[in-house]
Amino acid sequence: MEKKEKKRIMFLCHGNICRSPMAEMVMKDLVKKAGRQDDFIIESAAVSDEETGNGIYPPAKREMFSRGIPFTEHHAHKITRGEFDSSDIVIIMDESNRRLLRWITGSGSDTSKVHLLMEYTGFPRSVADPWYTGDFDKAFDDIMEGCRALCSHLGVTIPEK
Repeated sequence: MEKKEKKRIMFLCHGNICRSPMAEMVMKDLVKKAGRQDDFIIESAAVSDEETGNGIYPPAKREMFSRGIPFTEHHAHKITRGEFDSSDIVIIMDESNRRLLRWITGSGSDTSKVHLLMEYTGFPRSVADPWYTGDFDKAFDDIMEGCRALCSHLGVTIPEK
């Protein structure tokens, strides 16, 4: 029997302390609930090095906890060219992430695998940065909607409660 390759998904935001780790943890929870956790490698990173080494921002942790999303220890880091190249799908939270990612990956990188999270919902838009808005519940709602739509795109059926 042939062993199936795991699909590597990388979530990106500016600092890797709010949106991208929330998306990573939400996506991990969804694929686990679907019994498909062995089919994916799900990670997150930043497009800046401003928060390198820092954990998930406490209000983001509180939002995940209040929504029943388990989270693991996390240390922010800036995406490397190697991580980009080894990812099958790179999910960004806003267009500024795309611009900064281009500086990191340089010309010749496969930009066809880079998508706004909310593209998968059919209504492409940014996930507003709660670091600036303070609206962690709205960011979480967008992330959940986007991750559910991404699951559907990937053929992952999430069981009803």
